[in-house]
Amino acid sequence: MNGFELFGIVKETGVDDEGLTEFQKNYYPFPLYKDENLEFYKALGDGKVTDHITTYNPVRIWRGMRKMGKRLKGKKLEGNLKGEGSTTGGIIIFGSDGKPKYTYPEVTGNPIEIDDLMAAIQAVSNNPATASIEF
Repeated sequence: MNGFELFGIVKETGVDDEGLTEFQKNYYPFPLYKDENLEFYKALGDGKVTDHITTYNPVRIWRGMRKMGKRLKGKKLEGNLKGEGSTTGGIIIFGSDGKPKYTYPEVTGNPIEIDDLMAAIQAVSNNPATASIEF
């Protein structure tokens, strides 16, 4: 795939395997691996959803959640409340040497900065002019 590969990391199985299977089938058709010791999550800063709360005003929290819900609905993504949902993830880009070159920790409620991600992919790609990825 244009000089790079994608795979996903999950932190738990056995909680909502049906939802995980549906996610992979419908949204993420790349290999998924379980991070038994949460090493990838630790490398991304071991973040929690609550790390990004900037207010305790219930109206602002509700508005933020509504905005995030609309964004997910616009992408035709559904979620559930099964499993441990407080740990945030992110993206790690590895070089051809297998070493991490860039990390993008998840910031709850914020979309991925595609331009920054593409720049990092192109920087480590074997063919920078043609590196492309679609989210």
